[in-house]
Amino acid sequence: MDNFSGEQKTLDVLILAAGLGTRMRSNLAKVLHKLDGRPLINHVCLTATALAPRKIYVVIGHQGEDVKAAVLEELNEEYAAFVWQKEQLGTGHAVNSAREFLETEDSTLLVLSGDVPMIRHETLAALVQQHHNHRGKGAACTILTVKVDDPVGYGRIVRDGAGFFSRIVEQKDASEEERQINEINSGIYCFNTRKLFAALSSVQNDNVQGEYYLTDVPALLREAGEDVSLYQHTDAREVSGINNRAELADLERIVCRRTISKMMLDYGVTFIDPKNTYVSGQASIGRDTIIYPNVSIEGASVVGDGCTIRQGTRITNSRIGRGVEILDNCVVIDSEISDRCAIGPMAHLRGKAKLEESAKVGNFVELKKTILGRGSKASHLTYLGDATIGEKTNIGAGTITCNYDGVNKQATIIEDNVKIGSSTMLVAPVRVGSGSVTGAGSVVTKDVPPDSLVVGAPARVKKNLKDADGENKKSESNAG
Repeated sequence: MDNFSGEQKTLDVLILAAGLGTRMRSNLAKVLHKLDGRPLINHVCLTATALAPRKIYVVIGHQGEDVKAAVLEELNEEYAAFVWQKEQLGTGHAVNSAREFLETEDSTLLVLSGDVPMIRHETLAALVQQHHNHRGKGAACTILTVKVDDPVGYGRIVRDGAGFFSRIVEQKDASEEERQINEINSGIYCFNTRKLFAALSSVQNDNVQGEYYLTDVPALLREAGEDVSLYQHTDAREVSGINNRAELADLERIVCRRTISKMMLDYGVTFIDPKNTYVSGQASIGRDTIIYPNVSIEGASVVGDGCTIRQGTRITNSRIGRGVEILDNCVVIDSEISDRCAIGPMAHLRGKAKLEESAKVGNFVELKKTILGRGSKASHLTYLGDATIGEKTNIGAGTITCNYDGVNKQATIIEDNVKIGSSTMLVAPVRVGSGSVTGAGSVVTKDVPPDSLVVGAPARVKKNLKDADGENKKSESNAG
């Protein structure tokens, strides 16, 4: 982590995130569109934190409260500050909105765009370092530039005869000769904070857009005798902003390909068809795990060593242990699967469901907020909600925990070594004692004592399974 405090000026960061993003053709603010499962603005915030700045200021406007909420998922409130841009009158106006917070600061201000999610902190560190070291005394402004094959739509960097900075000219204001320049402004800058706000006072909106351009500031500083430095980067993709959904999709593919390639080469994961698999950059997958086509592993999911995940499965923010087999078309959301479990096909785990070691969930089984104990099985056509199930228990096909009483969700507890017969309905709150059995089609409305056989609707105790002669002293009594 690079820290620019100490002998050098304190570093502050200002992220521009107030724009409408009209080319996204969306009701959602552009910086809230997601890349790799997180809003664009969150990627920029995370990168900024790696520079250890004193403060990160975020300029918000359109859907500002939603943008603020997204930022606070990444940054704590002490570290982040929010600046409102009430009208969208250009980038210069956006930066000027932060004047009351920063105008008197003797600091370096790094200005970033909230829609440039691929920028690396190493690149920004090098930019800030050049800014501080320029001609041994530091520059008033340093601009990150890059050369591109097609500069249409970007502000061009105009250099003087000696190759030094002259000015930035926007596409709509450029002459035909200036439009041939392929070195563009990335929209990322370092400024001496005091000098920036002094120059902003002179920026006018006499341009085609009628806006106050931040891009006018470097030329104003140069005219005032200040040094303006250019840091020319070599990776155009890294500093590219997102302007429309097609560009966002292209970037999503690039990020996913990088993630999968790293997992194959560095971590020993097998992908049968990498091009038709999605893996979040926040996810972790263990050695010798095999991922089949059309699998989606989202969020901060963790998959252990030696697992097999078959076609069509979606795993989101979940933990998968070692040696787990997940068959086709399963959905696992916010849940945990322990070592050597098997689930699927067509299984659904959600709401912090948990499978203990060697448990099995079969086809068309749904678990919601349920713990399935070590070695227990629910193999067919079953719904288990708000339940705790012990070890070596078997749940028959068609079983349902009736967990909703019309007002609240109620719990079902099934203890160890229980056999739940097919099509049993367990009307919560209810407990089934260890070693008990329910007959097929039973409706269990009261607690079942340990080692009992219950049948019927409502279920009644028919037999105490521990009696050697098979006679039940509580025959025909109510269960529980």
